Amino acid sequence: MSRFEVATLVLAPPAVVFDASLSVELHASSMRDSREQAVAGVTSGQLSLGDQVTWRARHFGFTWHLTSTISAYNSPSYFVDEQVDGPFRHWRHAHTFESTHDGDSGIEATLMKDIVDFAAPAGPLGTAVDALVLRRYMTKLILLRNAHIRETTETARQ
Repeated sequence: MSRFEVATLVLAPPAVVFDASLSVELHASSMRDSREQAVAGVTSGQLSLGDQVTWRARHFGFTWHLTSTISAYNSPSYFVDEQVDGPFRHWRHAHTFESTHDGDSGIEATLMKDIVDFAAPAGPLGTAVDALVLRRYMTKLILLRNAHIRETTETARQ
């Protein structure tokens, strides 16, 4: 099993960043390079506790489907999405949103943290792929998503 964490400072209040993080459309637009889209379950709008969504995306030259559910939800501070069907042996992504202020400007901000626990498929081969490629690739995707959330929510404040 692998784990990685990412922290992103967003110059917007936690409630705004929390809601943006649960937007199906915003997620899809952040992943446009992999042509990710919601194809089943909740396919538009805002996800909430118990909701399921199936994503279709293209990664490593293959089309993948991953169905996840929002398994924990405490607005505007925390939610968890977990794979219920898909390519991973295990996928759990915890999202936290802590109120803070930007040190330079004093603007209300959010420290958004992502904690991702996952296990690649295919036993020992999957472990090798994880060590060589997958963890770095997944971290890059989360950073890309977070940059899009930051850009969208900070622009909306102006």
